Amino acid sequence: MNLIPFGIVCFYIVLLYVITWVTRRLSRGGMIAYLLAGRRLPFWVVAPLLTGLAVGGASTIGVAENAYKYGISAGWYNAAWAVGAILVGLIAAGRYRKMEVNTLPELFERHYSTSGRVIGVIGQLVLQIVITSVQYVAGGAILSSLLPDVFSFKTGMFVTAVVFVGITLIGGFWAAGLTNIINVILIYVGVLLGAVIAIGKVGGFGELVAKLPSDHPGFNLGAIGLGLIIAWFIVVCTMVFSVQSVVQVSFAAKDSYSASKGFILAGLIILPVGFISALIGLSATILQPGIIPAEALPRTVLSLSPIVAGLVLAGLWAADVSTASALLVGSATLVVGDLIKRFVVPDLKEKGEKIISRISVLILSIFTYILAVSVFSAGILETLLLGLSLTTAYTLVTLMTLFWPGICRRAHATWTLLMSMAALGLWFIFPQLASFFNKI
Repeated sequence: MNLIPFGIVCFYIVLLYVITWVTRRLSRGGMIAYLLAGRRLPFWVVAPLLTGLAVGGASTIGVAENAYKYGISAGWYNAAWAVGAILVGLIAAGRYRKMEVNTLPELFERHYSTSGRVIGVIGQLVLQIVITSVQYVAGGAILSSLLPDVFSFKTGMFVTAVVFVGITLIGGFWAAGLTNIINVILIYVGVLLGAVIAIGKVGGFGELVAKLPSDHPGFNLGAIGLGLIIAWFIVVCTMVFSVQSVVQVSFAAKDSYSASKGFILAGLIILPVGFISALIGLSATILQPGIIPAEALPRTVLSLSPIVAGLVLAGLWAADVSTASALLVGSATLVVGDLIKRFVVPDLKEKGEKIISRISVLILSIFTYILAVSVFSAGILETLLLGLSLTTAYTLVTLMTLFWPGICRRAHATWTLLMSMAALGLWFIFPQLASFFNKI
């Protein structure tokens, strides 16, 4: 067992909890203080909070896996996130903040109807729960593949859960934001070190280009396929306008300027991560030929020095933890704001709000963990992620509400969201629809 990488990960966990404990006073108060950071986040916290949400396992390990097969073009996935964040910063983040809402479904009720809010919160919760469950799976995969002598897949999932659930329970959105500053720094340190040292082991950048197999796409920016690149941009650029955990970052900013500036800065921070991770995948084609593409980054990391391996491991795991904490807060905000306070206990006092918020975080944590443990092997979570493409319906309703409210009618939100959910249901009931549309 290599104690140095394990020790670095342990130090990282302790550091996150110290920051969370020190900043817990910032979340004193009711629901707004705990789940929306009292609407006091400066742009320099907004940016890493959003960056942490965007840069998860798919943006690092997933990109390296694709780069092993398709070259540098795998980095377009993060570029899509970057463009989406900048677009929201330029178009919507400031407007969201000025509206003084807690959730998107609340916005729907203001402009449409109560049924629009109910349908909206159901769809949002399903999306958030699914994405949160995937974070346990990703965390378990990272720890078990890079420290196999310490963690099995399921113990890795459990430790991942303990870390990000604990941070969220103790410190709320302030803790998620401030710990994400550390997470983003660690992500960059990890992937930069991994890329530089991996390229160095190949012999330098020139040798990397020269030694790539003749049939490998290498540095062809379009090798992964124009259709897939366009799909990434469409799905991600619509998702960032309409997923609760993302737009909640703008709701929590201290003013509209901080919201807009934070989103734009986040886009600039997000952009390079994918291409840097892709360089690790490219190096792996030379250093680790003939392996399963999914092992490109883990195997390359394990071949580095123990200290570097530990830092890269911590950076990859930080990408997962940073995503999960904000997702949990977003889900709890939907439960407390759109269900409990709206329909069950509308006159809930400040102290009760805080208690209910923490209980909601805990229950959601347990539920998503059980979901992840129960169904990860059946591939259900991967299939459910197709539902992210249907955030287009939320984006359509949201943008029409922000910019063209005069042409919207009270029933529009309800029916738009219902039809999108019906389409999702048909997709799963009749999976052959996927092959039909692939032929079009």
